Amino acid sequence: MSNATRILVALIIGLGLGLLASSFAPGFATGAANIADPVGALWLNGLRMTIVPLVVALLITGIAQTAEAARAGAVAGRAMLWIVCVMSFSAILGAVLMPTFLALVPMPVAAADALKGALTTTGTVTPPPPFVDFVKSIVPTNPLAAATSDAILPLLVFTLVFAFAITRLPAEPRALLSRFFSAIADAMVIVIDWVLRLAPIGVFALAFVVGARSGLAALGALFHYVATVASVGIVISLIAYLVAVFAARWRFGDYVKAIAPVQALAISTQSSLACLPIMLNKSQGLGVQPATAEITLPMAVALLRATGPAMNLAVALYVANWFGVHLTAAQYAVAIFAAVLTSMGAVSLPGQVSFVTSIGPLCLILGVPVEPLALLIAVETLPDIFRTLGNVMWDVAVTGAVARQTRTMGEAA
Repeated sequence: MSNATRILVALIIGLGLGLLASSFAPGFATGAANIADPVGALWLNGLRMTIVPLVVALLITGIAQTAEAARAGAVAGRAMLWIVCVMSFSAILGAVLMPTFLALVPMPVAAADALKGALTTTGTVTPPPPFVDFVKSIVPTNPLAAATSDAILPLLVFTLVFAFAITRLPAEPRALLSRFFSAIADAMVIVIDWVLRLAPIGVFALAFVVGARSGLAALGALFHYVATVASVGIVISLIAYLVAVFAARWRFGDYVKAIAPVQALAISTQSSLACLPIMLNKSQGLGVQPATAEITLPMAVALLRATGPAMNLAVALYVANWFGVHLTAAQYAVAIFAAVLTSMGAVSLPGQVSFVTSIGPLCLILGVPVEPLALLIAVETLPDIFRTLGNVMWDVAVTGAVARQTRTMGEAA
């Protein structure tokens, strides 16, 4: 049984026992929930302690990889431009889609109130600062203080500037610093993997608390969450068909036929990397030159997570809606920017690791509790199917678009 499955089972058992206890033994349920609450909180703190160092290291290594890829030639440069544009578009669309879906099909009020009540012992909502103070805080006066106080936005700004400065260094010190931060990221991934191995215990404790304190409302809320976030991923995935037809200039039926076996493999493996060989084969079958496909597709698999910014931001916005946090336009703009950065930094990480490192910073930036993420990670297996599905569809479509631009440039020359 995979760890993701164990976590999901722990969630189901924890919720079930909490529901039974609250129904048949309310006194026992209250006492047991008070014992389980700190257990879940300890595990959540274990997740939170990895966010800052891992996000910083991943962002620096991600910028370094992006800069190296852009230096690899014209085809790589065009692919890199597509990757940045797609990730930015994804984040913007996520900021539009999630509020729209929540307006059309809102989270049940009873479920939201019950879950908030279950998590109030740890969850806190930070009101947004005045706009002037918000703007002043973007550039940190002390990056270390920003890191220790979980001030993610100014920390991301400093890290971004530092990462771009590294790309301007001579080759030897640039490689040295890249390897240093890559080693930090690798070590932190090991730490978070250890924490995730304890996830069934932590999720069981949290699920029991939620089940005991919120009752059946918890189940309805989790189903609503999965359906809403998955819907965002489905919309992003469908747009890949438009890119294939209008940017790559493939016939719709040809793309549908070629991408179908890739989609089947993506659903079964939930891994873009596992789909790379068949994506290469199908891209070449659609007329992409091997030289172009062999550059663009590996870059797309390594750096492009088309659904990531939209779905990560969707989760953070869902939590904000859940806790009644009203966001300003400036917060939306900053969250879009951060969603792109954290998604690019989290490429090639296991889904559960990237869930924490990509969405945790967004919650901190928006001033919403990160505690619900410890519960939502248990059902991430379901939305993750749509994440992978959309990613492979976009990988192939972007490869076709780059190939067409390359042919056009060659013909023009």
